[in-house]
Amino acid sequence: MATLPVRAPFRLDLTANALRRLSINVVDTYSVADGYLRAHRGAVVLVRQAKRDSPLDVRALGTADFDPVALVARMLGTDCDLRPYYRAVKAIPWLDALATRMRGIKPPRYPTLWEAIVNAVVFQQLSIHAASAILRRIVERLGTRVEHQGRTLYGFFDPAAFLGADPEALRALGLSTNKSAALRAHAEVLIEGGLPEGELERLSTDQVLGRLMTLRGVGPWTAAVIALRGLGRLDVFPLEDTGVAASLKAISGDESVDVGKILTILGPQRGMLYYHLLLGRLESRGALEASDAVQPARPAPAPLPRPPVNRQPPRKPDRARRRGGRRGR
Repeated sequence: MATLPVRAPFRLDLTANALRRLSINVVDTYSVADGYLRAHRGAVVLVRQAKRDSPLDVRALGTADFDPVALVARMLGTDCDLRPYYRAVKAIPWLDALATRMRGIKPPRYPTLWEAIVNAVVFQQLSIHAASAILRRIVERLGTRVEHQGRTLYGFFDPAAFLGADPEALRALGLSTNKSAALRAHAEVLIEGGLPEGELERLSTDQVLGRLMTLRGVGPWTAAVIALRGLGRLDVFPLEDTGVAASLKAISGDESVDVGKILTILGPQRGMLYYHLLLGRLESRGALEASDAVQPARPAPAPLPRPPVNRQPPRKPDRARRRGGRRGR
């Protein structure tokens, strides 16, 4: 077992909830009893936190050909300094209240660019529940199964596994033909070394977004989600998302909330708004799994209405500039 220091405030439960989105996620799993569990490259990574702000206990079970501490630090944003964000939200009372309740969440990040791309593409133009169900079925079909204390965990499938999958079988699992074709193109680019993550890390965020939008099926929303959840670019916020819009109105209590003004106030850490809205939505539905020892003592808020499915017509991913969908979480 290794110990990973964290930059306070930090809560494993909230950060893991933001990473997995919904409890049906079979790759990133969290429970108060077990902590955060993830199958990764044939091993199981187990992360626990005794109390808020305390260091993380990180353990790799099985043969690991990777550094589990480095993996967890990347995925859970343990060293991210959010003091500028907490100062900025003071100017937005409703967001300040939400950020206070969720104090300790850090910006989660997928372990690979491929996983970020797959999540962003699958979630295009679909509700969070529909997209999560489709992705779960694909992971169960293509991912690596790992048994842990009577539970079956699934490692996320790699580009080669996706390329080896039968397109008709993927279609039967709910993945559209256009999305399947786009992901096949992305898998080939990554395998051929055409999109090295190290190179993207050296680019400005605008350059990263521009580079991502040259990929098949990737438009502004998809590129922003990949940059935020895959590359840790907190200075982006996925706009034109009906779920985000519904959450903004419900949590702020303002039908005419000015998202542009809010993003300007939040500045270079505006991406944290995305994660806070996600947790706010989970909280309103009683789907936020948090430790009793650290859960804020407050009455449960009224449930948020389920966001409607994107009303805009879908765009085929193989058109010029490869425009992506505008829906997802």
